[in-house]
Parts: sequence; structure tokens; C-alpha cells
Amino acid sequence: MGLMNAKKLKTRRKKFRWSDAAYKKKDIGTKFDPLKGSSQAKGIVISKFQKEAKQPNSAMRKCCKVQLVKNGTQIGAFIPGNLAQKFVDEHDEVIIERIGGKQGRTKGDIPGIRFQVIKVNDQPLRRLVEGKIEKGRR
Repeated sequence: MGLMNAKKLKTRRKKFRWSDAAYKKKDIGTKFDPLKGSSQAKGIVISKFQKEAKQPNSAMRKCCKVQLVKNGTQIGAFIPGNLAQKFVDEHDEVIIERIGGKQGRTKGDIPGIRFQVIKVNDQPLRRLVEGKIEKGRR
């Protein structure tokens, strides 16, 4: 270690910080990730639409466009469940999470959709679809 060694120490420290899991999780995915590293986010439904599934499937997947509360980003979210789109209306407050594709990409046959709706107006969407509870009013 010499007198003029500060630059080398600094660059080496910068390189090896990536082996620290906490640093990597904080920094990774913030560039292209609308959720900014968090697992779930709250948003407002702007519109509902259908997306055609990739080959060889020919279904119309029900999706919605959600504007996130935390940063105003608009993203597409899948609505899972049979006839579940009936419970999601415009201007509803929803909570979304990642679908779980590899490296943050899309999963399954829905092109460009990386998130799914899990709650509508603080009611779990799965329980609404099952008929266990009724949709709450806001």
C-alpha cells in the first residue's frame, strides 16, 4: 500500500461490493423495474384490455393497465382466475406482484406482462373469484 494507492483501493472496493447480497438487491433492477426492488405495489386501474396468448395457445388473456401510486408508472398486469375481470373495475385500487418469470421477464404465454393482480380494494382476488367474500366498496 503506497501513498498513491487510493484510486486502486476505491475501484477494487466498488468491484467487490457486488458480492454483498444486500448491496446487489438494493441496486439490481432499479433501472428497468417499475416496483424499484419491492415485491408488491399499490396502483389504480386505468383500463382493462385483452392480450392474445403466444403460439400454440389461442386464448385471450384478461389484463389491466395499472398506474402505480409510488411513482406514477403505468404497467400492464394480468388478472388471474376464471371470470376474475368482473371484479376489477376502472379506478379500483389494486395490489400487484411479479408473476415470477426468469430474470424479471414475462412468464408463460402472455407477451409483455410481468405482473399480476392479487388484491382489489383490499379484498383478495382469489377469494372473490371463489365466491367466499363480496367486493368491498370504496
